[in-house]
Amino acid sequence: MAPVGEQPHSLYEQDYQGWIGKTVQLLRTRDFDQIDLENLIEEIESLGRSEKRAVLSYLIRLCEHLLKLKYWESEWENCSRQWQQEIANFRLEIELILEDSPSLKNYLQEQFIGAYQKARRRFLATSGLPEQAVPKAPNFTLEQALDEWWL
Repeated sequence: MAPVGEQPHSLYEQDYQGWIGKTVQLLRTRDFDQIDLENLIEEIESLGRSEKRAVLSYLIRLCEHLLKLKYWESEWENCSRQWQQEIANFRLEIELILEDSPSLKNYLQEQFIGAYQKARRRFLATSGLPEQAVPKAPNFTLEQALDEWWL
C-alpha cells in the first residue's frame, strides 16, 4: 500500500513488459475502459519519434560517407572500399525502414538539406579539410543518395 498522500505506482512504472502484455490483452478483448490510455498514447508517439530519428540518423551517415568518397582524396585509396560498404549498409537500413513506413520518404525529403548540412559538418571536422572544399548545398539529390546504383 502506498503511503498516505502518494499514488500507488502503475503497472506501467512497475513492470513495463507486464504492462505491454496486459495492454495487448485488453486491446484484443476490446476492453477499452481498462486500458491505460495516457501511457499507450505516449508509447505510440515515442515509436514514431524513434523511427524518425533512426531513418534521419542513417541519412546523415549516408551523406557523410558520400562526402568522404567524393572529397577525401588523401584517404580514398585506403578507405574507399569501407566507405562504399558503409554507404550500401546505410541505404539498406533506410530501405528497410521505408518498406515498413513509406510515409517517412516525405519526412526524409523535408529533412534532406538539414541532414546534408549535419553530415557536411561532421565530415569537415573528421577530414580536416577547409570549409570551402565542400559545397554548402548538396550536389546530389535524395533519390541519388538512396539509389544503390548511383556512384
